[in-house]
Amino acid sequence: MRSTFMNTTEKARADRKWYVIDATDKVLGRLASQVAVVLKGKNKPTYTPNIDGGDYVIIVNADKVVLTGKKLEQKKYYRASGYAGGLKSRTAQETLDQYPTKVVEFAVKGMLPKGKLGADMYRRLYVYAGPDHEQQAQKPEQFPLEIK
Repeated sequence: MRSTFMNTTEKARADRKWYVIDATDKVLGRLASQVAVVLKGKNKPTYTPNIDGGDYVIIVNADKVVLTGKKLEQKKYYRASGYAGGLKSRTAQETLDQYPTKVVEFAVKGMLPKGKLGADMYRRLYVYAGPDHEQQAQKPEQFPLEIK
């Protein structure tokens, strides 16, 4: 027989919220760091490092994110085929033109913990290039960002 007592993991999952963030004219790194805090659950008083108690985050208008300085031309994203000489690279501008959501996803994923816990947090991130998203049924709230 199962007791009615909820352990801390179940409590953390029970009160998850959905937030929507508009990335229009937001600096990429500052946006990603705040999104990572919400995905980790560090904005809650019940934060525990070994428990996944974060919320769901929907980012819209990812194609309108801003990179400061010369990062559009100088920042590179690498991928390897696994074969000798199979290293490919793309600048941030090329990646933003072809795959606008990937730039935001890479930035947020790099700020999450590595391993199973970080993978679970990353699955709660939804990024869309335009203003529309598919999670209307969850009734997401607007998240107040503390960045310029």
